[in-house]
Amino acid sequence: MRVLIAGATGVIGRPLVPLLRAAGHDVAGLARSDRAADALTAAGARPVRADALDAEAVRRAVGEAAPDAVVHLLTAIPADPNPRRMRAEFAPTDRLRDEGTRNLLDAAGGARFVAQSIAFAYQPAPGLADEDAGLWTDGTPRQFASALDAVRSLERQVTGAGGVALRFGHLYGDGSAWAPDGAMTRRLRDGKLPLVGGGDAVYSFTHAGDAASAVVAALDRPVGGVLNVVDDDPAPLHEVAGVVAGRVGGPAPRRLPAALARLAVGAWGVAYLNELRGADNARARLRLDWRPRHTTWRDRLGA
Repeated sequence: MRVLIAGATGVIGRPLVPLLRAAGHDVAGLARSDRAADALTAAGARPVRADALDAEAVRRAVGEAAPDAVVHLLTAIPADPNPRRMRAEFAPTDRLRDEGTRNLLDAAGGARFVAQSIAFAYQPAPGLADEDAGLWTDGTPRQFASALDAVRSLERQVTGAGGVALRFGHLYGDGSAWAPDGAMTRRLRDGKLPLVGGGDAVYSFTHAGDAASAVVAALDRPVGGVLNVVDDDPAPLHEVAGVVAGRVGGPAPRRLPAALARLAVGAWGVAYLNELRGADNARARLRLDWRPRHTTWRDRLGA
């Protein structure tokens, strides 16, 4: 199969390229810069040049690659985002999820389409969310609203075209916020990630390698809709933070009342640290015949 990856040099794309090549696929990658093109060539993927927000350039690039399948992993999330500035800092990613998805779908024609979405945008509620649970509507933090609109746009476009949107959890692995040099790990090492309220946000994690293996599985099966691709061990942030802080030599995370934290990190920061709902992976296991190799974050998160 000829597979074109948009986002092949990102956290998921880097392990995905060798997996696809090992499975016998012909891999091309969308490259906006010489640096990205060189990285793709070094990884064994053929670069095709285009900016995903330039519809005509995307059409030319997809025509050149002539893919049987397109994988959309494009984001532009800052390495250490400021929750109070989320609307501005996530605007480029929002455009990639909205306009970029439209451009790729228009150019892809009838090619199989697999896209990256997120598994931590569910309406806060007790228990784990399956794919039938609604995304956040009531009390959505203002800073998160535009990002959530973009996620809805991506999923609506992809599923409407018969593709599948894989809702990944909090990613960890090389290049992620939870890598040894990543922003979340550094904050815990330096004692700068407080437990807001009870630190009760439930985190579902996905190792980048498991995200890549789920993409490969999705390419081989005529599955549409949305699927939660997360590990088997969702946990409250206060537990996650304690484990990782101990692993990296940081102090025990201090607790901060939600009302006080709201002044520092805004409503989205409070929600991210105290309100998120975890996700259930049963449907992805069944429909993709997929299993996470990293069943729990406890073994490697922050290491």
